[in-house]
Parts: sequence; structure tokens; C-alpha cells
Amino acid sequence: MAKKARSIHTCTECGYSSPKWLGRCPDCGAWGSMVESAAVPTGGPAPGIGAGATATHKGLTPTSPAVPITRIDAAASSSKTTGIGELDRVLGRGIVPGSVVLMAGEPGVGKSTLLLEVANRWAAQQEDGRNRTALYVTAEESAGQVRVRAERTGALRDTLYLAAESNLDVVFGHVEQLKPSLLIVDSVQTMQAAGVEGVAGGVAQSRAVTAALTTLAKTTGIPILLVGHVTKDGNVAGPRVLEHLVDVVLNFEGDRHSSLRMLRGIKNRFGATDEVGCFEQQSDGIREVPDPSGLFLSQHGRTPDGSAVTVAMDGVRPILAEVQSLVVETEAKTPRRVVTGLDGNRVPMVLAVLTKRTRIKTQRHEVYVATVGGVRINEPATDLAVALATASTFRTKPLPDKTIVIGEIGLSGEIRRVPNLERRLQEAARLGYHRAIVPAGERLQVGKLHIHQVHTVDEALAVVEELS
Repeated sequence: MAKKARSIHTCTECGYSSPKWLGRCPDCGAWGSMVESAAVPTGGPAPGIGAGATATHKGLTPTSPAVPITRIDAAASSSKTTGIGELDRVLGRGIVPGSVVLMAGEPGVGKSTLLLEVANRWAAQQEDGRNRTALYVTAEESAGQVRVRAERTGALRDTLYLAAESNLDVVFGHVEQLKPSLLIVDSVQTMQAAGVEGVAGGVAQSRAVTAALTTLAKTTGIPILLVGHVTKDGNVAGPRVLEHLVDVVLNFEGDRHSSLRMLRGIKNRFGATDEVGCFEQQSDGIREVPDPSGLFLSQHGRTPDGSAVTVAMDGVRPILAEVQSLVVETEAKTPRRVVTGLDGNRVPMVLAVLTKRTRIKTQRHEVYVATVGGVRINEPATDLAVALATASTFRTKPLPDKTIVIGEIGLSGEIRRVPNLERRLQEAARLGYHRAIVPAGERLQVGKLHIHQVHTVDEALAVVEELS
């Protein structure tokens, strides 16, 4: 006789299951993450196996026979452009039919606005002589709210359909009636599957909804874009199994005090995860920024004292950024070191190297270092830019105009080489820079760019004096 069904407690962070509630997940160590999920039957013999019988596996007749891999049509899985170049860059040339893409991000960052624009661009294109159709399903807002946003962003189109539903079965009914070529669900945590216990957004519901939508995409070939919430730590909300079910996981991030938005790939079965898409939040929606370097540079004609331009790598994308430094004399015993947009541990180290290895003494000065445009740079390649910007404001003398500064500084004052140096210099030359101060040790020849290779910070300061 089978035993009575009992509950299973599942960790919302990693998906670990336990028959009893635990205060701390033994797998990932998260506290208070165990929630009760759907009951499962326990005990008794397995279906089709009597008491004392030996378990055997009986094969089922497949619906379609296996075929040689060389006979499979690869064109059926070729990427289709979404109409937004920056999104296609991160996805890997476009979206693959039958794929499931999960886009996560903090509330208010612009996920819904971006995906509404994706639906609009998709519906504006033609395929096989007729317009594409897109179905946008919203479970968080009413149809009227989405209509107002669409009117503000210019996303009104007859081939863009809108449904305000939270029942997954009803969504499947809309798909059967409309047969769209793109489905967007906003969001997966607010959808609810019938016959599955638990509240919307819980472990069981989120897993069931994602699994059902993934099956729909694979069986019909309709690409599906899902909106996902994030936790306080910035991770995708719900069990970790959600990231394993989908094909692509994207993170849409941005600062509330800046209009810049960055789209990064966390997982991608069809392309690389080091591509980055740049967008800008505007009053009429979110617009892509194919060349974001201009956002991170000052708009003045000449470089003032205390400023240095460098080239940072965001994934595989070189971006020009401006570092500014301000040195103020103080009587305080412990001068302040205020850092914005850079690594707060490396900047004091660079200032210490300047004080010890050069004639720039900052021990009696407050130093404020920041980036322009709200960009955040965490790589050591900006060390030399911080050092020369600080020396520039200390001497009240600007760096030579149209000069790029790249290099990592060691504790002994040496300038170390950085990765992708040639690609950084090519980006600088493309944007019209004439000179570059870089680490020595590589053979470099980039267009008409005049390259000065240095070994130490003192040597870099001497080059600046010579060029000024």
C-alpha cells in the first residue's frame, strides 16, 4: 500500500530539495531559502512493477526516427535579426527560432520598454513576403498601460498583438489562434500554471511555467523572450534551474542616476557571452548606442588639467572613457581619497606609488578621482590614466591634446602590459586620437597614431613634459 504523499521543500537559490524544512540550504548555504513545493507520492512499487518484480525498461516507439546529423537542415536554426543591432550583437547575430531567452534586471531599468521595442521592430519586418507577427503578453500591467507606453515610444503597429494574461493555458490559446513568429512574456514570475501548487513566482510555479514555455518553443519553433526579476544580490530570481532550462540568459543593468544601460550575456548557447550591448534611456523610450565612447568623454574642445582619456575593455568591446582627478591641499591628518566609477582599492595604491616613486607628493592632499558619464571601470589598465590625471591637476598643466593613456602600474612604479592593447589603440585611432602612451614590450603600428612606449611612471611623466 502506497504511503501518503508528503511535501518537498526546495531551495529557491539552487533548487536543492529536502523532505523536511531546513533553515539553511546544505548545498548553497543560503538562509531561509527553503520553501514548500508540490506534494509528491512516496512509497509503494513503481507503476507497472509488482511486488518482488525486477524493474525493467520498455522502450516506446519514437514519433520520428533518428536521422544522420548530415541530413539535418541547418537553415531551420539560422538566426533572425530582431531589428535592434545591439541586441543582435549580444545574442550572436540575432535570435534563433525555437530558442528561449531570459532577460533579467532590476525593477525600473527598462526591460519592458526594451522588449516592447523589440516586438515593434520585429513586427515591422517582412518574412516570406508578409509581415512578421509578435505577441506581447503582460501579466504585470494592464493592456491600457502598455498601450500608453507603446504610444509614447512609437511602438503602435497592426502586426503587434497585446494580451494581458497571467494564466499560462490562456496564453497557449492565444498562441494557437494568432500563430505569432515571436512571443514575449512579461514576466515569468507573474505567470501561473494550472494544476501546479504554489503561488505565482514560487519555486514550483516558476519552474513549471518556464518548462512549459520552453517545450512550446521547441515544438513550434517560435522564439520566446521572457522577462525575469532579480534578487537583492543581482541574481535571477527563482530556482537556479530556470537558467538551465532556457537557452540564453541576459542581464539588463544600469544606474538610476545615469541614462546608460548595458545588456550583458550570462549564458548563450548560440554565441559568446563576452559581448556587450549599449543603450540609452530617453524620454521616448530606449535607444541603442552603436558608438558609446562619446557618452564617456567631456564635451569641451581641449582636455583640461586633471583629465586623461583611456580605453577600457567591456567584454570584447573597447570603449573610450575619461578619468578626472582633483587634488586639494588639506590640514587634515588623514586626507580623503574619494573614488567614483573606478576600483576603490587600486586608486589609493596608484597614489601611493606616485608619492613614493615620483616627485608628485599627495600625502598632504585630498584626492578625488571619478569617471565621466557614469561609466564603471574595474580593470587595472586605467592605472596610468589615474596617475597622469593626478599629476596634471597637481601641476595645473593639462595633458597633450588628443592623447590616449593606457597601462597598469606595479608597486615598484613599472608600467605593465595590458591585454588587447592593439585593439584599444585601433579604437582610439578611429576616433581621431593622435598620440598614445602605453607600456613598452610590444611591436605596435596602428595607422597614423604616434605611440610612446614607457617602462615606468617617471618615464611616462617625462614623455608628458616633452609633449606639452
